[in-house]
Amino acid sequence: MCGDGQSTHTMTRIVRTDDVLGGEPRIEGTRIGVRHVAARTVDAGQPPVHVADQLGVSLSEVYEGLSYYYAHVEELREFERANEAAFDRIENESLEPNERVQ
Repeated sequence: MCGDGQSTHTMTRIVRTDDVLGGEPRIEGTRIGVRHVAARTVDAGQPPVHVADQLGVSLSEVYEGLSYYYAHVEELREFERANEAAFDRIENESLEPNERVQ
């Protein structure tokens, strides 16, 4: 609590660890990335309460994910671009014919 009797809250449920989701921000204790939450709510227009139910997290965790998303849009877009580039690279490599061995 603050000295004026009001409580304060910080976003502690959004974490980043290098070994989970490649270091992308996610809801603590899950493998649900902030981008997953944003994709369903912002991009697909699903209501946050529906997203919380579908992902098995609390509504407040969904809103914390959205808050993080809106505060770090460019950072999350960079993760998206990097993931798309990696996917394209893997797709192209897997479609190349094998070299002939002589």
